[in-house]
Amino acid sequence: MAKAESKKIKITLVQSVAGRDERTKRTLKSLGLKRISSSRIFPANPAILGVVNKLGYMFKVEAA
Repeated sequence: MAKAESKKIKITLVQSVAGRDERTKRTLKSLGLKRISSSRIFPANPAILGVVNKLGYMFKVEAA
């Protein structure tokens, strides 16, 4: 049997990292978002959704 597809989300950075505190910068770096308009696709697991909830004002989130 095929493995069930997990839900995925696409996160796009829409605000600059400049002027943010170090913790926010490290979080964005760990997600691989370096520049405005950079995007990554992630599994919709609780860890990623927690980051989106905390820093959602900096992202555009859509289904992938």
